[in-house]
Amino acid sequence: MNLIHLQRLCFFTLVIAVCWSAGASVARAERIKDLANIQGVRPNQLMGYGLVVGLDGSGDQTTQTPFTVQSLTNMLSQLGVQLPPGTNLQLKNVAAVMVTASLPAFAKPGQALDVTVSSLGNAKSLRGGTLLFTPLKGADGQIYAMAQGNVIVGGAGASAGKSSVQINHLSAGRVPAGATVERAVASPFAQSEIITLELQTTDFSTAQKVVDAVNAAFGSAVAQAIDGRVIQVSSPGTSQDRVAFMARLENVDVERVIPASKVIINARTGSVVMNQMVMLERCAVAHGNLSVTINSTPVISQPAPLSQGQTVVTEKADIQLKQEGGNLVMMEAGAKLADVVKALNALGATPQDLVAILQAMKVSGALRAELEVI
Repeated sequence: MNLIHLQRLCFFTLVIAVCWSAGASVARAERIKDLANIQGVRPNQLMGYGLVVGLDGSGDQTTQTPFTVQSLTNMLSQLGVQLPPGTNLQLKNVAAVMVTASLPAFAKPGQALDVTVSSLGNAKSLRGGTLLFTPLKGADGQIYAMAQGNVIVGGAGASAGKSSVQINHLSAGRVPAGATVERAVASPFAQSEIITLELQTTDFSTAQKVVDAVNAAFGSAVAQAIDGRVIQVSSPGTSQDRVAFMARLENVDVERVIPASKVIINARTGSVVMNQMVMLERCAVAHGNLSVTINSTPVISQPAPLSQGQTVVTEKADIQLKQEGGNLVMMEAGAKLADVVKALNALGATPQDLVAILQAMKVSGALRAELEVI
């Protein structure tokens, strides 16, 4: 191999190493938009009470839901229809519902929203119904949107006699673009020169890395950490410059912070999840299974002929308690997640048993991780 070929080979090797290094660094980086939220830029929940009409006999039973009849009477009176006093309405095609929607940030009057319609009474199905004019209010009691439209239900059902079959849920549905925004929510984003970022999880290391990445990207000390969750960033004065500034700020790459070692245990299902930072010290574990078996056998006692006695049925229970012996298993230390999983699988324990084993290992100091039970 001559000198020119050797130089080319070294050059290509260097390029591959640099590209691999760059790819690894990008893979380990996260954008600010994935790590933090902007204070004041959030959706607002809306809720309203309304009526769904046009149901095919699957509405509320008015004898058990008097508020449906009352709501219908009030609506008819507002439309100029006065019912005679003492009128007993027996309706099967009307249902009282709760209407909910999410008002996104920066929503303006005239924008369409999707709404969710949920039965409030005992209606069997909302399929084929139409939601009537319903005001949607926010937490302050103000009306922010008006909803109306045809309800789309994803389920289906049929019944005959005493038999019935149902697929999915029939007492809730959606009205796509069924609400129109009538009032905008004021946002501090367009008024303040300070943009506040809120990290999704409290972590001082992440907060400092975000500050360093922002200051490095903009070439000046525009960001400062208030605590382990809140970061303040100075932004341009005009709204147009602020939008361009935020577009650039959201895509700033932040070096990924190594998370704390943690084991998540779901006590209801027995699920165990652990991250890659979990470590295991050398220990010995013995675990035996305990099983209880109960067999019940009916015993029938017949009376003698012509004794005018009664047949008596009793039960004879046979209870067996069995405990399997658990051998002491040596578990080697593991600094990698694969080693920890291999060591735990060597015990041959069920997920439910593994929950108790992990808790005991944490108390003994063999498990180098934080246990969190959900």
